[in-house]
Amino acid sequence: MQHSAWHDLIKKELPEGYFAQINHFMDDVYSQGTIYPPREKVFNAIQTTPLEEVKAVIIGQDPYHGPNQAQGLSFSVPDQIPAPPSLQNILQELAADIGEKKNHDLTSWAQQGVLLLNASLTVPEHQANAHANGIWEPFTDAVIKVVNQKDTPVVFILWGGFARRKKALITNPIHHIIESPHPSPLSAHRGFFGSKPFSRTNDFLQAQGIEPIDWLQ
Repeated sequence: MQHSAWHDLIKKELPEGYFAQINHFMDDVYSQGTIYPPREKVFNAIQTTPLEEVKAVIIGQDPYHGPNQAQGLSFSVPDQIPAPPSLQNILQELAADIGEKKNHDLTSWAQQGVLLLNASLTVPEHQANAHANGIWEPFTDAVIKVVNQKDTPVVFILWGGFARRKKALITNPIHHIIESPHPSPLSAHRGFFGSKPFSRTNDFLQAQGIEPIDWLQ
C-alpha cells in the first residue's frame, strides 16, 4: 500500500500486524489463480484520491469478476469495456439528473475527490463476493472511519442494503448521507432512478463552499 496520509490513520484503526496479514493473503490468492483487479490496482481508490481531497464516497460491494473490468475503483471499468448493468444504470441516472457522461472509466471522479471504495478489494475470476466477509472488511471499514474523522464535510452515497449498513460508521454530524436502492437491474426501478444523487451531492458541496464535482468529465 502506498504510504500516504491514509496509511498511518488506517493503521491506527486496525489490529497490530494487519497490513502484514493483508500482504500474506494477497501473496496466497494471487499465486493460486486469476484474481481481479490486477494486484497493482488493489489499492487504487485510496491511491487515486488523497484523503485530504475526499469530497464524496461511493461504496460498492466487490470488484467486477470478469476479464479486464476491475480497476480498483467501485463501479468503474476501462472505456473500451462495455458498461456492466449497474454502471449502465448509474450513467442513465446521471444523464437524467445532470447530463450525459460519454465514458465508462470513472477515474476522473476519483481524481476530483470521489472515493470509489469497494468493501472487498479483490475477487477471484467469475466468483462474485468470494472474498467478502474476510480480510478486507476491517480494512475498508477503517477507510470509512478515517473519512468520517475529517473536519471538512463529505457526502456518503450509499446505494443498496450492503452500502447502507456502513451508515453506522458515519457518525460525524458535518457529513451528509444520500441513500437509495442499488443501481443493479434488480432494484434500480425501486427508487434509484430519480434519486438525483449527483446534483444532490453538488448542491450540498456548494452550500458548504466546496467546489462541486464535474460528474460529466
